Amino acid sequence: MTAADVITAWDQADPEAIHPLRRVSEDAYWESGKAQADMLATVIPDGAKVLDFGCGDGRVAIPLAALGYEVTAVDASQNMLDRLTQRAPDLTAVQAAAGGIAGHLGRRKMDAIYSLAVLIHHSYTDCLDIIGALRAATKLGGTLVLDWPVSDHAAEADSWIGVTTWTREQQAEACGRIGLEPIDSELPWGVYRAVKAGS
Repeated sequence: MTAADVITAWDQADPEAIHPLRRVSEDAYWESGKAQADMLATVIPDGAKVLDFGCGDGRVAIPLAALGYEVTAVDASQNMLDRLTQRAPDLTAVQAAAGGIAGHLGRRKMDAIYSLAVLIHHSYTDCLDIIGALRAATKLGGTLVLDWPVSDHAAEADSWIGVTTWTREQQAEACGRIGLEPIDSELPWGVYRAVKAGS
């Protein structure tokens, strides 16, 4: 699956197929985003400039902004961004794939970036490209929170909703090359500090 394949499938999918809590209720869906924003706030400094990569309809970005963060919501799907801006018209929303982030930010770097339910659906190559672009957009010492799971039996996703997992060795090598230092946390996602590549 290429990044373009994933984006196209995601853009055309029924919202209930994307997130199972939507089958429960809209309230449950939005409450889950608030809970995730609260978790992110345990590792992201107060008032930070934060980029939500793969923000979708703003399920996490909107409550994180309500906590006082300066959030830039980025998604490759204009349909998703339209849903976000209907709920939060004042939130900065940018249509871009990972490679387009630098064009939007220019020389500005983010204090923190998070990407939830994005990397798990991409191939190894696309995942590395995305993480590299996210790291490049993060200031040195900044925080990245990434859904980048490891497994004893790592495998690439074989569908747009499938899950790609990495071996610990693959991930450690990639972190060194890209410039990420793992940080211990209680979060269900990987937390990293942006460091100089190769360190």
